[in-house]
Amino acid sequence: MLGSPISHSLSPALHRAAYRALGLDWSYQAFDVDEQRLPGFVGSLDGSWVGLSLTMPLKEAVLNLASDITWTAEVTTSANTLLLPTRQAHNTDVDGIVTALQRAGFAQPTGFEATVLGSGATARSAIAACQRLGATQIHLLARRPEASSAAIETAERSGVTMRVHPFDRAAALDVPLVIATVPAGAADALAPRIPAAPEWLLDVVYAPWPSVMADAWRARGLDPALRSLVVQRRRVAARPGLRARHRDRAAAPDHARDPGRATRPGRHPPRRETERDL
Repeated sequence: MLGSPISHSLSPALHRAAYRALGLDWSYQAFDVDEQRLPGFVGSLDGSWVGLSLTMPLKEAVLNLASDITWTAEVTTSANTLLLPTRQAHNTDVDGIVTALQRAGFAQPTGFEATVLGSGATARSAIAACQRLGATQIHLLARRPEASSAAIETAERSGVTMRVHPFDRAAALDVPLVIATVPAGAADALAPRIPAAPEWLLDVVYAPWPSVMADAWRARGLDPALRSLVVQRRRVAARPGLRARHRDRAAAPDHARDPGRATRPGRHPPRRETERDL
């Protein structure tokens, strides 16, 4: 797994547990690599490597090294996975968000509105995921609206209408689905201003958990559910022949800053999707 900084990520523990459960004699290591060092690092890898996880600030830079870019990576101009030796770039965050919400019970008729907090690479994945779930209009709350051009392009490529608002526009939280993609603490000021009867929240922060935003949702009578994000692991482990070869080193997609807690309407016991820990 590559990124900078990288020490905060839980991905090594999660993926090592997955490999043990799958009976794969693979290793998963974290390396502090920035954009300047990325080309040299990728070029130095031998044939024992089957893939790389990419977290910030490399999700865009890695596209310059890819020989093949999947549709979701192209639409979002972001990749969190580079398969080796083919150098095929994937953005599995989109499928991960969709899967997380669907497993937690989210379902809306096509044509609903959604709100995304943030305008970075994860926000672009959230926009594409909202479109896949049936949203046709998205509200983007951006801390720097002038830096939202890439997110606007993702919305256009995905075929959804998007309006960019200042980050403090709390009225935009009164929609069927809110996805928060900002770092811990960035959305705290919005928490006291959530609607009286909020619906679904997906917050991608690792820690602290629950976030202030999630706590505000829960104070309205909603319970948090830990989402499952297994698409990225499967993308690497399902490749033909890899299970049999039991390569010495492997890196699967990164979950950094993305444990994916989904807060859903209703007073039900917390539901934990444990497959992600496999």
